[in-house]
Amino acid sequence: MAAARPFGFAGWLAVWFGAGLSPVAPGTAGSLAALPFGAALLWAGGAWGWLWLGLATLLLLPLGAWAAAHYDRQTGGHDAGAIVVDEVAGQWIALLPVAPISVSGNAWWQFLAAFGLFRLFDIAKPWPIGWIDRRIQGGWGVMADDVVAGLYAGVLTWLAIRLEPTL
Repeated sequence: MAAARPFGFAGWLAVWFGAGLSPVAPGTAGSLAALPFGAALLWAGGAWGWLWLGLATLLLLPLGAWAAAHYDRQTGGHDAGAIVVDEVAGQWIALLPVAPISVSGNAWWQFLAAFGLFRLFDIAKPWPIGWIDRRIQGGWGVMADDVVAGLYAGVLTWLAIRLEPTL
């Protein structure tokens, strides 16, 4: 079934400006679409890039919950596959340990780790992610499981970065 056409700012935010309309793996498309924005915030913030990305994520959480609820009302569903603003927030959380980024930096493997780990936790839904996904309704319910998946991925990304010099 094709995703419903989003209306207004809330609809386009919910589908992250079209990424969620991908006919194949919209969640992965949303996570991929989050990476350039996350990288830009980390790079622009320099040594404080993690703070810029963290503040953007904190702003996106209530906006995303509102947008997801709006899209669900438009479509008459709950947590439609086209809603990927939750993946964007979770992916940004997973990217927090990657900072700081320099133009000449070699952070590609850190981005790959954060992306892969986030997708793993978002798809596998280990406890309590699956429980949250089934139990919490509304816009905040759409966002909450991806926040926890992002936290899990962020912790493992942080550990990988800290262990990297000894590998």
